[in-house]
Amino acid sequence: MKPPGTTLSAAVLMVASLISGCGFRLQGSVPLPQSLAVVRIDTSDTQSDFYVGLRKALMAAGTRIEDNVKDESTAVIHIIADSSVERILTVSTLNVPTENELTYTLKFSVSSSGHELIAPEEHHLIRDYSYSESAQLAKERERAILSEALANDLVSVVMRRLASLSGASSGSVQ
Repeated sequence: MKPPGTTLSAAVLMVASLISGCGFRLQGSVPLPQSLAVVRIDTSDTQSDFYVGLRKALMAAGTRIEDNVKDESTAVIHIIADSSVERILTVSTLNVPTENELTYTLKFSVSSSGHELIAPEEHHLIRDYSYSESAQLAKERERAILSEALANDLVSVVMRRLASLSGASSGSVQ
């Protein structure tokens, strides 16, 4: 006679081994190369949506972030440009804005041990949204949410680029 939880725990263990054996990963988790085990993020804006999202993604991937270390062997992610710009797309007959466009721009590079792993790359994401004077506070909140979503999309782009370095050693140029 088996104890009552033995069959259940065996089934859970079997399912877990099947899932891990097929290469399953939680969405958003990206395996990074060993050369990115310790990273410093070089940026002038540590409050941006992109910076906050990148820190979270790197830590979720198991990377240790050392902001105060200037060690040559530490990989450095240089955030050259990180900004969002809003512009008016359409106006009503009363010359009131009715649709805006939000552009999030990111330019970054990665270096380690004095070698450039990723040359400076620039990425732009653009989304438009409607505008209403009568719902100005709601539309300002919508813009903030949209800006954060664009920043998170750019974090995903950067994490995929970092994961692509897995074939390169820390001293080679990509």
